Amino acid sequence: MSAGAMSERASAGDALADVAATLPAVVAAYGFAGEVQPLAGGLINRTYAIVEDGVPVAVLQRLHPVFSGEVNLDIEAVSAHLAACGMDTPRLLRTRAGELWIDQADGAWRALSFVPGHTRHRVDEPAQAHAAAVLVGRFHRALDSLRHDYVHVRAGVHDTAAHLARLRGHLEAAAEGDELQRAGVELGGEILALATALPALPQVRMRHSHGDLKISNLLFADDGSARCLVDLDTVGRQSVAYELGDAMRSWCNPQGEDADQMRFDGDIFAAAMAGYREGAGDLLDAEERAAIVAGTEWVCVELAARFCVDVFADAYFGWDAQRYPSRRAHNLARARGQLMLARSVSGMRSALYAAV
Repeated sequence: MSAGAMSERASAGDALADVAATLPAVVAAYGFAGEVQPLAGGLINRTYAIVEDGVPVAVLQRLHPVFSGEVNLDIEAVSAHLAACGMDTPRLLRTRAGELWIDQADGAWRALSFVPGHTRHRVDEPAQAHAAAVLVGRFHRALDSLRHDYVHVRAGVHDTAAHLARLRGHLEAAAEGDELQRAGVELGGEILALATALPALPQVRMRHSHGDLKISNLLFADDGSARCLVDLDTVGRQSVAYELGDAMRSWCNPQGEDADQMRFDGDIFAAAMAGYREGAGDLLDAEERAAIVAGTEWVCVELAARFCVDVFADAYFGWDAQRYPSRRAHNLARARGQLMLARSVSGMRSALYAAV
């Protein structure tokens, strides 16, 4: 057995051992008869597949403490509406007692229908962005007729001004420190300077949104089409400036978040906008379309500020101990990358506005 295979087996064993005290009761509550197998890739919720005769039939999840069980009320409303509109979507499965989730000592658990497909972790070419954006456009168009008041509301999401103020506070309080702190002060000043040159962010309507449109939250079919959106815990109301701005920040940076050099890919952006129009039709007005470009730039600056704050706070983001000596060093590199990306977007504004 290779070292990699041994590591994967050990990780799977750890994932099951971590929930050994509660898993039998959860499985019994749903009446599952298959084998429970850990699923890789979930960064927030602990995720498992229920496998019967070698075929996955359901997904079982223990929610991260940031989410209460009540978030499933929102997911049920959204997914039921999507299904009624003819869209593929994971559906919540009820317990034998008819509940949407089950509370255990280690948190809330839920089960979802299994939707076959594969995920991507980056957009390598415009065609992939086009396919993804067609689905997102259909998702937004379908939810436009949803009437639902969200139970779980995330506070302070994309509060760019607050993130910039937090960074400003760290810079003002920073004493003469180590090399990382000095670099953080210099970089933080550049981020705040660029923030003053951000384009005006149009005040557009708050629409039903997914809330986290990274490419790995889409499932793709074997023919390359995008099949459905997953991880619906973040659904809520948001402007397209942030909903699609954050998506474009992620999709149009093929180099990845940790690359030394970043540039915004205008061809991927144009393909995504064409796909979105195909999926959403005339859902957005001209002001909302323009807001996507401004929102992309705002999100880049916001994330640069958040990463830079963690150079001082050393408390929030995870980090790669194989590539960096500390969380602070990794987040300094991330902040530099997002600032580079923001500058790239700024230099392409005219072309991007033309593409929407």
